[in-house]
Amino acid sequence: GQFSPLTHISDRQCPGGCNAGPEGFWAAVDVWIKKPHVANKRLCGVKETDGKDVDREDLHFLLKDPESELSQDVFSFLQCGISPAHTHGKDKPWPSTVRRLIPKVNCYGKTLQQVTFLPYEEDSEGAVSLKKGNIYQIRLCSHDYNDWSLELHILYPDAWFSDGVVYPKLPWLSSDLLPKLVRWATQCKSSEFRNTLSLLPVEKYSLTYQQLKDKYKAMVKVWPEVTDPEKFVYEDVAIATYLLVLWAEEREEKGLTSRQSFVDLGCGNGLLVHILTNEGHPGKGIDVRRRKIWDMYGPQTLLEEKAITPSESFLFPGTDWLIGNHSDELTPWIPVIAARSSYSCRYFVLPCCFFDFCGKYQRRQCKKSQYREYIDFVAEVSHVCGFVTEEDCLRIPSTKRVCLVGKSRNYESSAEAEAEQQRAHYIQSRHTTSGVIVQGSDVTKHVTDSDRTPGSIWGAGFQPRDKVETVRNCATLPRDFVDGVVLHVANVLLAMTKSDDGRSSSDWNPGGSLSVSEVARLLKQETLQLLKKECGGLQTLLRNNHQVFRVEGGMVNIRDWRDRKSFMSVAKGKPVGSGAVKTRLCWFHTHHPQGCPLQTEQCGFAHGPEDLRLSTRPLKKRKTDAF
Repeated sequence: GQFSPLTHISDRQCPGGCNAGPEGFWAAVDVWIKKPHVANKRLCGVKETDGKDVDREDLHFLLKDPESELSQDVFSFLQCGISPAHTHGKDKPWPSTVRRLIPKVNCYGKTLQQVTFLPYEEDSEGAVSLKKGNIYQIRLCSHDYNDWSLELHILYPDAWFSDGVVYPKLPWLSSDLLPKLVRWATQCKSSEFRNTLSLLPVEKYSLTYQQLKDKYKAMVKVWPEVTDPEKFVYEDVAIATYLLVLWAEEREEKGLTSRQSFVDLGCGNGLLVHILTNEGHPGKGIDVRRRKIWDMYGPQTLLEEKAITPSESFLFPGTDWLIGNHSDELTPWIPVIAARSSYSCRYFVLPCCFFDFCGKYQRRQCKKSQYREYIDFVAEVSHVCGFVTEEDCLRIPSTKRVCLVGKSRNYESSAEAEAEQQRAHYIQSRHTTSGVIVQGSDVTKHVTDSDRTPGSIWGAGFQPRDKVETVRNCATLPRDFVDGVVLHVANVLLAMTKSDDGRSSSDWNPGGSLSVSEVARLLKQETLQLLKKECGGLQTLLRNNHQVFRVEGGMVNIRDWRDRKSFMSVAKGKPVGSGAVKTRLCWFHTHHPQGCPLQTEQCGFAHGPEDLRLSTRPLKKRKTDAF
């Protein structure tokens, strides 16, 4: 009762009507313990090195001097807030976890539930000591049955030390971490997928990624394609990092001396092939369409322009790994091609669009998300093909981040004939209802292009992508259709902000905010069906109309051009060039009840036909290359 050092720093109320409770609290704490990088972006991850129950005697050993003031404070801190009905601190051990935090770079009411963080540091000689200043505790407090809050308590707030990475600043814990914990607690939803990088040592991944990012970041400045350079460059750097670390672990595990060879099927812009080749792995990429950026890589990066058809003509018996990075219609075939290429051939596939062996994948289960169901389908294909299939989640700027890896077989090489019979039967069963003829494979020899026969094609209904891809980014939709959707969504957002919300009637109305899914529910079914045929659908349409909307973090808002950040973000950090000023009509001047928030001379868009100017920008050819 005389425990004075304890300081209550902050608390955070859980939203009303949200039954977080102990279950939600521990779900949220589990995220902070096992995936701290989700909140602290300067961390790459965490490695749990030990986990066990510790009693008072164990703590005496850890604290070195059980009679010291620090030790007594820690014991009191651990038991503080525990009700008399819970004799946890005296009679029961504490569950404990030892974590090693990995930075991205080498820089340095009544309490029902609580978790305490005791930071230990290891010096260069291996001696471990408790860091006195950075001991903190997170508590779940109940005010009534449906009213919960989280509280942050610091043992020695005046002694808190921050290095900005492993030890964040104290205000950050209350202003950033607590709100995230509340959100995680109230969501109370376990992920359908594994934690990121679950198959790799996070330390090696972090170091390798930083090295590759520094090495290839210049590609962003010279990117010649119409796609977003930052997304594609850093995504391929992350995928290359994953494969390089995965392959390094495999060499160590199997005692291999040579670097693994690879073929990237559907290699797209070829950057992944370029990086893997530069890092010492022999291989090549194949894609149906040549990209302009291919010419920038040099002759050492082998890229072939060729349509890939699953058949005897596309087997790779001398290749160690097959790669399918967003390989679309080839995705389910890659485990098949790997299995039929050789007993030692392995594969890595990162599914994106949902394809079956011939045509689009048709959903069969409504209890799973479409993405989860499709991943399970490709994993089933892999298992039937004879692979021991592992699933992981990459750390890339994409919503489709789950990969499947087949490193070994679930049968002996002597059983290849039986395994092939099982593969052929499974593939044929997928097409029985559609009447597609599916051929088996001659597993005894590799057939070259010159020996190819019609019967060697495994799936006669397979359709490779067109050499010239149709533009499906909402740019070809009828103008009246797009304008109608924009006006409808904008009017709903504007109607969300009432005049009695504290603004005067003369204040410009910035509108409310809705999630993309909420916006979708505003539209008619036939409108949504038309948008589903476009890449990105509704979100792409809203982003394309960036003069009117700001779409960030899945939320849609009216763009306020008085905000400098809004002005700059349209060109991603670059202001709109003078060649584009006044070449289009201002939507707000025409449609907003209060007109444009900017004066005519300040607005980059024309306030009426008389304000329009001719564009001084050179005309660009329509791009049909898509990635």
